Amino acid sequence: MSRAWVLAICASLVLAACGGESHQDLRAWMAAQGQGVKGKLEPLPQMKPYEPFTYNAFDLPDPFKPRKVEPGRGAGSSKLAPDLTRRKEALEAFPLEALNMVGSLQQGKVMYGLVRTPEKEVFQVRVGNYMGQDYGVVTAIHDGDIQLKELVQDSAGDWTERSSTLQLIQSDSTTQERRK
Repeated sequence: MSRAWVLAICASLVLAACGGESHQDLRAWMAAQGQGVKGKLEPLPQMKPYEPFTYNAFDLPDPFKPRKVEPGRGAGSSKLAPDLTRRKEALEAFPLEALNMVGSLQQGKVMYGLVRTPEKEVFQVRVGNYMGQDYGVVTAIHDGDIQLKELVQDSAGDWTERSSTLQLIQSDSTTQERRK
């Protein structure tokens, strides 16, 4: 039992030693440094009241939606306007970016391009065929590319020509790497 008393007395001495004012010199230094210092805050900025904006352009075309093709619109539409009564060809159902040239062949003096669709179908095209959704007509076929003239409508409704090229894709592995 005396041993328990000795342990209790040692524990109380240890606790008494920890209970004193520690870091008194640090507290005194902090108090000395803070004397005479005044903080200054800038006043809050004046808030302007919210003024709602009324949108009055409901009758104008939405700039984020594609324009519909309207025949006979615009000053230059009669010269370059596409023939809207012409029967569409199979490759006009796809955007030009979705089509891939996978080869070319020549029969006599006529050069053909081989074009693959996103559904993995392969079509032969020659000069004069249409492809893409912008009324693109094939103007030239070479070993490595197919050149087209597309008709696009500008914001004023006028038709303009744009040159495009469909490059040859070397192999299926190249196509897979390019799409990643």
